[in-house]
Amino acid sequence: MFFVLSKVVGFFIHPSNLIAVICAVGVVLLLTQWRRAGTRVLAAGVVLLLIAGYSPLGSVMLLTLSERFQPWQYAGKAPDGIIVLGGALDSDVSAARNSVELDSSAERVVAALELARDYPRARIVYSGGSGNLLGDSVPEAPMAAELFERFGIAKDRLLLERRSRTTAENARFTRELVSPKPGELWLLVTSAFHMPRSIEVFRAAGVDVVAYPVDWRTRGWSDAAQPFNRLSSGLARMDVAAHEWAGLLAYWVHHRGEKVVPTP
Repeated sequence: MFFVLSKVVGFFIHPSNLIAVICAVGVVLLLTQWRRAGTRVLAAGVVLLLIAGYSPLGSVMLLTLSERFQPWQYAGKAPDGIIVLGGALDSDVSAARNSVELDSSAERVVAALELARDYPRARIVYSGGSGNLLGDSVPEAPMAAELFERFGIAKDRLLLERRSRTTAENARFTRELVSPKPGELWLLVTSAFHMPRSIEVFRAAGVDVVAYPVDWRTRGWSDAAQPFNRLSSGLARMDVAAHEWAGLLAYWVHHRGEKVVPTP
């Protein structure tokens, strides 16, 4: 039930969806006796659309998260394990095409392959089920395993967690799967903007991980002053940023944390 509720609320959290709803309400009001109110609502929707689509607000929101954890540097101790969070593969298209298809977060898999090559003793956990609310549920982890094996990663190094639908479930099910021991070094590979929320839930689940951020999406703080030249690009970045911030705020409220964004 909670998963369904989170998906429904998540629909309206995305600015592109919320703005569309506002504009639709404005159009409906224009067809009624409340035409003046409809004009105002529709105008507000258009203004919000222009701000979200062309201003660098989405970049600022994303940078605040993605710059929190810096790239990992080898400090003399090789990792004992590498945890890769799902989201790098399009499981629905992969299943339909009978081919492993990567999506916009493909850097997660690329980084994991590089780490697996550089640290051949490290175990690799791919945590990814299906977050689909509608349609058939196709878990991502088995498809990732197929890709790893194509690149020569031995099966006995791979641990697949295929039940998770959320980041919190990524953490809980991964802990049950690997039971990390004190003193072990486990790297957590996920998108830089997703790292603060991931670190927070893994810590709460009792899994001590070290951030290995990838998939930065921005060039750095210079993007905070750079407007977008396409409406769709700005909206896409706003959607990603709003989703992450909403997740952090919800987790902070639910668990009464001290900080909304965790410290490195």
